[in-house]
Amino acid sequence: MREFGYQRAQDVSDAVALLDADTDARFLAGGTNLVDLMKTGVERPGRLVDIRSLPLDRVESTPDGGLRVGATVTNGDLAAHPEVRRRYPVLAQAVLAGASGQLRTMATLGGNLLQRTRCAYFTDTTLPCNKRRPGSGCPAVRGEHHNHAVLGASDHCVAVHPSDLAVALAALDAVVHYETADGPGDLPLGRFYLPVDDTPHRETALPAGALVTGVTLPPAPVAARSRYRKVRERASYAFAIGSIAAALDVRDGVVRDVRLAYGAVASRPWRARAAERALTGAPADAASFAAAADAELAAARPLPHNGYKVTLMRNLTVAVLTELAEEAAR
Repeated sequence: MREFGYQRAQDVSDAVALLDADTDARFLAGGTNLVDLMKTGVERPGRLVDIRSLPLDRVESTPDGGLRVGATVTNGDLAAHPEVRRRYPVLAQAVLAGASGQLRTMATLGGNLLQRTRCAYFTDTTLPCNKRRPGSGCPAVRGEHHNHAVLGASDHCVAVHPSDLAVALAALDAVVHYETADGPGDLPLGRFYLPVDDTPHRETALPAGALVTGVTLPPAPVAARSRYRKVRERASYAFAIGSIAAALDVRDGVVRDVRLAYGAVASRPWRARAAERALTGAPADAASFAAAADAELAAARPLPHNGYKVTLMRNLTVAVLTELAEEAAR
């Protein structure tokens, strides 16, 4: 591991100023992703700015009935928070599906949003990777890609985003807040992650040196009946091969409101807008759920060894929405 400096930020302004003065520095919170990447040489910061002691570790209700979650709230505290479990159960379920209890006590909301892909070509510095070294190529396109993207990919990168939490936040229309040397800003999660296109090394729309300070969840009555379902190759803390965050409001057998987001199928959490449009006002039955999934997955462009994900996501959509509709009918 390359030698690096270490400094603990005193407050948000201090943290931002430290990064603004040193472009080779990185923020450190739980370190569950960054430190691993430093060990392999993928990340080589000259200095770590520790933000764990900053006052960004609270979950608070907003005046309009939503929630504000600080960037250093741990995944464990987020999943256990009574208001998260009551108002946004899909979020608590996604966090619990994401890692072991030990990791959840360290990993933070902000770090989870910014974690890097687990693509083997990205994490192996002896191999080409456009995300790590722009212009070097994407060997996954013709190589090992069984768990890679089927939606929104390009010839330059077919890696998937690994976060479970971010998939739930995408379905909930979360807004990410940040601080820079020029002042505060915010980004809806739908614009936070950039399309992969021909610049896969640019993963978010955050300005350079920005510190994520928290996320706001807007009020969403539909989220009271919601679910996160994750499919993985082994039951114990593996990354998803496909996942779904779903919320459903059914009245008199008709879908009144629905939120859907897919995970492990694209370079970013994939909001299933086409499926949502197809479902709104439709009967809450398996045929409608399947047709909505087909509408969303019509844009899929699978590679030779990951076409199974299209069938998987179709079946997952129908199964989870059927469960939610049956709950609504009881």
